[in-house]
Amino acid sequence: MIVDAHTHLGRDYAYEEDFNAEFLLMSMERNGIDISIVQPGTAFDLGAVVKQHNKIAALAKRMPGRIYGMANPNPHLPAGKYRRELERCVKGLGFVGVKLHPQAHAVNPSSSTGRKVFETALELEIPVMVHTGEGISWALPSKLIPIAMEFGNLKIIVAHCGGAMFASEAALAARLCPNVYLEPSWLPGPAIRGFCRNIGADRVMFGSDMPENVAPELAKFRSIGLTDDELNWCLRETAVKVFKIAKS
Repeated sequence: MIVDAHTHLGRDYAYEEDFNAEFLLMSMERNGIDISIVQPGTAFDLGAVVKQHNKIAALAKRMPGRIYGMANPNPHLPAGKYRRELERCVKGLGFVGVKLHPQAHAVNPSSSTGRKVFETALELEIPVMVHTGEGISWALPSKLIPIAMEFGNLKIIVAHCGGAMFASEAALAARLCPNVYLEPSWLPGPAIRGFCRNIGADRVMFGSDMPENVAPELAKFRSIGLTDDELNWCLRETAVKVFKIAKS
């Protein structure tokens, strides 16, 4: 089984990208992806993100056990509206995580707006995936260290691991904080191998970010000399554990 922990569906208004279900499902089929955890693109208003959350929920209902949702409401929404939408996604639609995008939503993770994401996720017992890399300084992996230390019972996933330039910061965050997990899409293969050997493959999870990147990301994991056990953790078990996905 292969779990893709980072995929998208819908319109991303920050990056002006459209992610459609047909391309997502075609890529899953071609690349042997059994489960995709799907999040919306960045939307700035509540109405737009509600529609995208509902589309993901409809796809998950159509493909039970293969599609899981990750919410992505704008952290700048009033606290009550943010919480209600995230709670609706988790308790009503069965979503398994929430995204924080410091660059696209212009949010400092340590600000009161950013902390709202972590506080609500902790209450709802879901992990937070945080975009890192592009968008420094707020998107630096090191920005998450004090947050991860404070919210020690909350699982935090470092998406893109800071990019190639700041991968060492992602590794440092994981070393210091056992509740930090690494999703290294777009990183060079040797950096991924280093994470597995120095942090542990049980802290690393496969993610593609977009359908056309599934094959290259899989090739990296399969060509860097990982053991079968390490591959099993990276491609399946870490995500299953973090997102509490029932094994079939």
